[in-house]
Amino acid sequence: MSTAKFDTLGQYLLKRLYEEGVRHIFGVPGDYVLGFYDLMVNSPVQHIGTTREDCAAFAADGYARCQGLGALAVTYGVGALNTVNAVAGAYAESSPVIVISGSPGITEQKDDPLIHHRFGPFTFQREIFERITCATVVLNDPVIAFRQIDHAIAAARRYCKPVYIEIPRDFVMVEGYPIPSEAFEKFTSDENALAEAVSETLELMAKSVSPMIIAGVECHRRGLQRELLDLVERARLPVAATLTGKSVLAERHPAYLGIYEGAMSSEHARYMVEQSDLLLMLGVTLNDIDTGIYTAKLDPHHMVRAAQDEVVISAHRYPRVLLADFLSALACAAKTSNQDYVSPPITLQSSRFPEPNRPMSTARLIERLNQALSAEMMVVCDVGDCLFAAIDLRVHEQSEFLASSYYATMGFAIPAALGAQIARPDHRALILVGDGAFQMTGTELSTHANLGLNPIVIVFNNSGYSTERFILEGPFNNISPWRFDRLGEVFGPLNGFDATTEEEFETTLINALQNQTMPSIINVHLLSEDASSAMKRLAEHLKTRVTGAR
Repeated sequence: MSTAKFDTLGQYLLKRLYEEGVRHIFGVPGDYVLGFYDLMVNSPVQHIGTTREDCAAFAADGYARCQGLGALAVTYGVGALNTVNAVAGAYAESSPVIVISGSPGITEQKDDPLIHHRFGPFTFQREIFERITCATVVLNDPVIAFRQIDHAIAAARRYCKPVYIEIPRDFVMVEGYPIPSEAFEKFTSDENALAEAVSETLELMAKSVSPMIIAGVECHRRGLQRELLDLVERARLPVAATLTGKSVLAERHPAYLGIYEGAMSSEHARYMVEQSDLLLMLGVTLNDIDTGIYTAKLDPHHMVRAAQDEVVISAHRYPRVLLADFLSALACAAKTSNQDYVSPPITLQSSRFPEPNRPMSTARLIERLNQALSAEMMVVCDVGDCLFAAIDLRVHEQSEFLASSYYATMGFAIPAALGAQIARPDHRALILVGDGAFQMTGTELSTHANLGLNPIVIVFNNSGYSTERFILEGPFNNISPWRFDRLGEVFGPLNGFDATTEEEFETTLINALQNQTMPSIINVHLLSEDASSAMKRLAEHLKTRVTGAR
């Protein structure tokens, strides 16, 4: 360890991350970041090696969603650029990830040399990350470096977005100057605006015949699940969630109606939302996925919309009102109700499973998984029909469903589950992934195995890109067949199974649930024309856009 009087820049960065609750940093080493990696060896922050840099970013994203802040460390150029898609996803999905990149030393950059991993001016990499983060800093001045680190971490917390910290390799062991940091501007609610917004909302609730809540992703990211539950149980309001907000309320709670996403919703959830005369839209982002490709019927004149830092009630706008403050104040001020919830809780199907010689289908797969889910399991879902089928999964506890629901990047689930299960070691990950998405980042299952984690991976194997098939059929949607059940021979200790019928799936699922010591992967063979009803509805809406553009 360094005997420096003050912390070096690398030491201070690790110390601050540890103080913020980060216990693990994901990444792949490279020569421009090796000095920082060497510091990690003797620090309380543990390095978790991944098979690819983009997997490190996905893992940090999953970790951040469970822990509140995630981090990855990669080398310059080839390493950092390989994370761009995953970091962009974290930005789109509001996940606070710290991207640490080594870079050529300041002395090496003199005279503009052509050194390896360089792809243009040395500033290009930072400029790229400026577009997909809320703050970027280069630690090339020891006088202000500590302050830069503090402000970058504070920005990630404040905005729930990724930040980028670049550290030249010859500055990792340079001592910083412990100049007191200027306090990061603390954004607080305007008390008068907050009081007026709450008062107007309470008046509308008192007059409403059928008020209800739509809860969105911002309640997840800002840790407002407890406040949301307080409001729900105090006022006895029914709740629907957006797809990006799935599991913000425990989905077996009697107030829960299901997922609302316009025409993609279940009939029950759609009816309850669209007949309501007052919608409390809490932390909802009106993107195309959450609105069912803009098929949602939401009347702004009968809506209270509380976003990150403002509340809009019909034509009235209350700026500088934080979602957290509004939700807390509304929960405290709402009239206590003892009435029953207006809609009966969703009942899960319990038809006979397995049926002899019956081929597996998506609907029956989800039905069986609902029976298998426990309060100690989290669901991590990839993009494709597994995501839309998972709408009908009912997780037990709040915030136990992770997916790239809005950004919709394939390859999210396997590495994100790695970060999530490391952040929550008391939970077991149930990973839902298509065969195409698995081929992108499935190598990270070897890291699960190496660390002794025990996820259960369900591969929805329909021999290609099913979502695209339903939008536009073509040979480009076919992929190479993999023997997923035999990956243990390559990836390390894991159980691999193959299931074509319900009887085979039942046997393998029971085996996987009972085996707590290693990963299990079940290759579920589905017909190529099989799909969830939600995905079929989505594909019909997207088909007109794709074919109309030809």
